[in-house]
Amino acid sequence: MPNSPAEALVPQRPPELPPQDDEDENDHPFLRMFDGLLNLIFFLLVAAVAMFYVLLVEFDRPGPLDVSTVFAVPKGASSRSIANRLTDEGIISDRRIFLASIFYFMHLKGKGSLKAGEYQFDKHATMREVLNTLVDGKTVQFKVTFPEGWTSQQVVKRLEANAELDGTVTEVPPEGSLLPDTYRFGTKDSKEDVLQRMTAAQEKFLAKVWEERDPDIMVKTPEEAVILASIVEKETGIAEERPRIASVFNNRLRKGMRLQSDPTIIYGIFGGSGMRDHPITKDELKQQNPYNTYQIDGLPPTPIGNPGRASIEAVLKPAKTDDLYFVADGTGGHIFSSTLAEHNKNVAEWRKIERDIRARQQAEEEAAKDAAERGKLLPEGEVGLTPVGGPVGWPLRNPVR
Repeated sequence: MPNSPAEALVPQRPPELPPQDDEDENDHPFLRMFDGLLNLIFFLLVAAVAMFYVLLVEFDRPGPLDVSTVFAVPKGASSRSIANRLTDEGIISDRRIFLASIFYFMHLKGKGSLKAGEYQFDKHATMREVLNTLVDGKTVQFKVTFPEGWTSQQVVKRLEANAELDGTVTEVPPEGSLLPDTYRFGTKDSKEDVLQRMTAAQEKFLAKVWEERDPDIMVKTPEEAVILASIVEKETGIAEERPRIASVFNNRLRKGMRLQSDPTIIYGIFGGSGMRDHPITKDELKQQNPYNTYQIDGLPPTPIGNPGRASIEAVLKPAKTDDLYFVADGTGGHIFSSTLAEHNKNVAEWRKIERDIRARQQAEEEAAKDAAERGKLLPEGEVGLTPVGGPVGWPLRNPVR
């Protein structure tokens, strides 16, 4: 209640608040600690980003390697031991950065693992390139090529001459058991390893295409298919002709006619050692041996080489023709016919081509001899005439079928 009428007319003053502490609320110990923690986190983030940038730059910087080198990673080697050896051998500059990269890319990014093997690192390879090579397993690779139609003896001879392959070949594989191709291998592979791969490749390929064969073909087993394919391989080097050559032999087998293939005569005489460099003689046509298809019925006992994929496929899916004969056409290909009369006409044409080849070859040889003689009489500094073109080789095939 007011003590007097005057007090009743004056508004009441608000109650006075209790005195407050002079300390600022931001100076609370918990807040100061939180603020310091934020500053620390910010500093660490900046430092981490800066360090990551430095590592990334170093990771992609050209390495210290002065020359290309081969580096072997044994099975079971740890990441640390690999990094130590890479550093010791001067391939990378810092093992710590490399180990950090392994942890980041392999464990955090799930990029895979380091693989055993022999690797070739180029001059100044970066750590990124080194790591990618080890993770991808890009081991040192050499290659060796075996042409289609080569005999097993020729294959072995090339393997034995290869210095990058270990060991030696103890036995020449059976004819027709190898698949010609280009094969890649590492420095620890042996010659026997390559032969095993060629054998496995042939078995796998043959099993596949045999299931897809034309049911009307005359060969009845995969082994017979390889025998006939080896003959087709030797008869022509033109891929488009192989199904038609195979058709001729398939038709002749169906009619009970002899194959009369010249390459079988050569193999019967020389085996797997290689080809001859002159025409087959009449005496050789009459020679009795298991491979002379002028003298035996059906197929020879084994392949006469290792046929390629195309020749095997041609035998298993020959062209649909009535052809029974073929003869060289002078261009590397053949002329086909279904009757003996047509064939004899084609043979006469081929013999005319042969005579022209011989005449041209003789003329070129004489021109070369004359040029050589004139060259001896020319004054010093002058050049004699040089004949255009080279000698034309003798045909290897007897045209009579």
